[in-house]
Amino acid sequence: MLRKGLVTPFRSTRYHLKEFSSRNPPRTPRELFNHRHSSLRNVVERAFGILKKRFPIIASGTEPTYGIKTQNRIILSCCILHNYLMVADPDEDLLGEVDEEIRNQSGTENRHSHLGDNEPEENARLGEILRNLIADAMWRDYTTVT
Repeated sequence: MLRKGLVTPFRSTRYHLKEFSSRNPPRTPRELFNHRHSSLRNVVERAFGILKKRFPIIASGTEPTYGIKTQNRIILSCCILHNYLMVADPDEDLLGEVDEEIRNQSGTENRHSHLGDNEPEENARLGEILRNLIADAMWRDYTTVT
């Protein structure tokens, strides 16, 4: 069974979103994979950043006082409330604040460099195979459309 977080970015390949543009698009399957990985990571960080700012119960760094089932319900409830608030009364300042924090985070772009370092050899091998399959499939779709 593959562990969560097993499919990490390719090392020694462009990764940072700012390295890509319409004039400098991904040139290889590995670059495309890393570009999409980085983009997805930023979307997830933004979503959790907004939820944590809007609902401090999620941002609490203390030991959880609720069981797993209750924690899941809290997060789901916060997501539902956030989606409602975005329609009823969007807080553009909150969105801008989170975007600014993400831009200013030091070292965020390089966190992927240590992922997978301590994984068992079999998981690392399976992760490499899976990552290559995903990158190749993305590249086929990308080059067919582009």
